[in-house]
Amino acid sequence: MALDTHLDVVTPEGVALHLPVAGPVPRALAWLIDFAVRLAVLFAAAMVLGLLGGAGAGAMSVLMFALFWFYPVLFEVVFDGRTPGKRALGLRVVAADGAPVGWRASFTRNLLRSVDMLPFGYATGLVACLADPAARRLGDMVARTLVVHVADAPDAASAPHVPAQPPRTPLQPAEQSAVVAFAERAPRLGDARRDELADLASPLVQAHGAQAAARLYAIAAWLLGRRA
Repeated sequence: MALDTHLDVVTPEGVALHLPVAGPVPRALAWLIDFAVRLAVLFAAAMVLGLLGGAGAGAMSVLMFALFWFYPVLFEVVFDGRTPGKRALGLRVVAADGAPVGWRASFTRNLLRSVDMLPFGYATGLVACLADPAARRLGDMVARTLVVHVADAPDAASAPHVPAQPPRTPLQPAEQSAVVAFAERAPRLGDARRDELADLASPLVQAHGAQAAARLYAIAAWLLGRRA
């Protein structure tokens, strides 16, 4: 049985994504790194707060609670789905449709760790990961999230160089992800398939075919901060 696999999903905009889903082994290694980071923070804080007596003990309890419950949520939402451990292993948490994970989904998947840990050592979560085609633990199933490998950056030589342009209207996170995904994959597609996908975004770019693709490239460049 493969420990890593791929999952094909379609965004609300009709763009097909081929997501490399992470299996339990890299996820466990990422968790161990995050656990070590939290222990290091607690050890350093204990050395300082221990000098404050009772007040320090209370602050230490608050810090332990925050690190256990809010550390993964903060990193997943603010830092593009990647805790330090996931970043080290090249992993990322995303929504089930490939969009960036939101606060509610991140809180849900992390609160349900208390269930995935039962009866000990993440046994329930491990069984769920091995049984599920998308390698999800129970928290991921309820929150509708996935843990995926971060795709390698596309070959710069194959990516078109166009002036960046902002979109005509503000885009939702899922729409931004779809535009960037198109710009990354379209240079490797045939012209006919590229134009077919670009036509799906014609209401956004007010163009069709190759012109629509060029405008999507420009919006993607703007979203990625390539202003030059």
